[in-house]
Amino acid sequence: MHSNFGHAPRSTHAIFHRLCSLSSHRYLLALGLLAVYLNCAQALAQDEKNKTNGPKFSADIAVGAEYDSNIAVEEVDRSSSETDYALTLSAGLGVQQKLNDSAKIGFSYDFNQNIYQNFSQVDRQTHILGGNLSKDLGKADAGLSLFYINSRLDGKPFLELSRISPSVSGFLSKKWFARGAYVYSDKTIEDRPERDAISNAAEADIYYFRRGLRSYLNIGYRFRDEDANSDPLDYTAHSLKLRYIQRVEVFSKLAKLELAWRYEDRDYQSDTASISEERADQRHRWRLDFEIPVLGQGSAIQFYYGYSDYDSNLPQSDYNQAITGTRFVHRW
Repeated sequence: MHSNFGHAPRSTHAIFHRLCSLSSHRYLLALGLLAVYLNCAQALAQDEKNKTNGPKFSADIAVGAEYDSNIAVEEVDRSSSETDYALTLSAGLGVQQKLNDSAKIGFSYDFNQNIYQNFSQVDRQTHILGGNLSKDLGKADAGLSLFYINSRLDGKPFLELSRISPSVSGFLSKKWFARGAYVYSDKTIEDRPERDAISNAAEADIYYFRRGLRSYLNIGYRFRDEDANSDPLDYTAHSLKLRYIQRVEVFSKLAKLELAWRYEDRDYQSDTASISEERADQRHRWRLDFEIPVLGQGSAIQFYYGYSDYDSNLPQSDYNQAITGTRFVHRW
C-alpha cells in the first residue's frame, strides 16, 4: 500500500531513543503545559481536602510513549503503511455537585496530545468538554450527557463533534446491571464538507459483576445510522463489544487487567465511484490493558496493546494496525 502521508524511514531502534530525538521545542512546550496543569491539579486536590461539603473535584495526568505499526487517520480513510513512535500526553479535570438527594450534575475537561517522531503532520491534539446530569428514580437512574470534541492535526483544525445522549440504567439483580441510551452527534471535518455528517444511534449494555468491581464482564450492542453530506458516505452499522475486567494482586498491589474486543459491520447506502459498487466494511479491534499501582496512592504504570483489522472493498480503508505503549498516570 502506498503511503498517503509521505515517506518515513523504518527503524528498529529502542522507543526511548526515538522519543529523545523529538523536536525539542514541541517536547518542552508539552512538558510546560503539563507542569502548569500539575500545579493546578495539586491546588484543587488540596482545596478538596479542606472541604466537607460542596463540589467534588477530580484530576488526572499521564505521560507515556507508544509504537504505531501503521500511521493512519481513520476519519478520512487514510493509512501510510509506515511505522512511527510517539510521545503521549493527557490530562483531565472534573467536578461534580449534588443538586439534591437524588440528582447531581458534573462537568469535565480532557486534553490529549500525540507527538510523532517523523509524521508531525498527524500530531494530534484533542480537547473534550463534557457535562452530565443524573437523577435517581429509585429502581433506575436517568441521565443526560453532552460532549463537545475539538481535534487538531499538526496544529491545524481537523475535527469538531457535538454529542448528546439521554440514558437509563439500573440493576436487574444483585450481579446484573443494564444500561440503554440514544446518541445524537453532529460531525464536521475541516476542508472536507462531503464528510460532515449527522448520526443517530441506539446502544445497550449488560454488565455481570462476578466479584463486584474485582471481576466483571460487559457485553454491548449499538446500531448507528450516519447521514453524510455525500451520499456514498452514508451508512448503517451494527456493532458488538465484549470487555472483561479482572483485578489481581501483584507484589501486594491490586493491579487491573482488561481485555476487549469490538466488531463493527458497516453497510454503505450508495455506490462509491472509485470501486463502482457500494462500500462494505467489517472492523475488528482487540485491546489489552494492564495497570499496576506504583509510588503510593493515585499513581500507576499502564501497559497496553491494540490491534485493528479493517476489512473493506475500498482499498485505502483495507489495512491492519498495531499500537503498543506504556504510560505513567497519577490521579487525584
